[in-house]
Amino acid sequence: MTTESGRSAEARLAVIVMGVSGSGKSSVGEGLAAALGIDFVDGDGLHSPENVAKMASGQPLVDDDRWPWLDKIGRTLGDRAAHPTGIVVACSALRKIYRDRIRAAAGQPIRFVFLDAPQSLVQDRLGARKGHFMPPSLLASQYATLERPGDGEADVLAVAVDVPVVEIVRRAAAELATPGL
Repeated sequence: MTTESGRSAEARLAVIVMGVSGSGKSSVGEGLAAALGIDFVDGDGLHSPENVAKMASGQPLVDDDRWPWLDKIGRTLGDRAAHPTGIVVACSALRKIYRDRIRAAAGQPIRFVFLDAPQSLVQDRLGARKGHFMPPSLLASQYATLERPGDGEADVLAVAVDVPVVEIVRRAAAELATPGL
């Protein structure tokens, strides 16, 4: 069976665009979903009101705050009824244990696109961003938490963010469209 995006149902893409806050997850995720002809969901919208309030007050989340959110992200990725042609979700997924939790909750193979961003660039972006609940003061905690994907995570594609979003999207879409990667 083939979906309207041209992919077989078995090859349905489920992708996480991951990285620290301000790395471009939402912009790249939206562009990538459009390029691949699949749905986009911003993982920030899946946080509980309590998590949003905690972050907005300048407090970083702890793992007990994150587990239900990560499970919800995984279930969203695996929801073939709601997203039959595939889905891209923007989610920080900073630690390997978080990525493993999402993988388990998804119930299907997923891919990660890691937006590899230097802290100085992200600090500048966050300083210019308006209306987001994540304050720039939490950036250092995000980098302290980040476990860069490495060996044993062959489902992660790292993309440097030192080029325009359209180029990041082009590179990621080309890699994700290649069978077997």
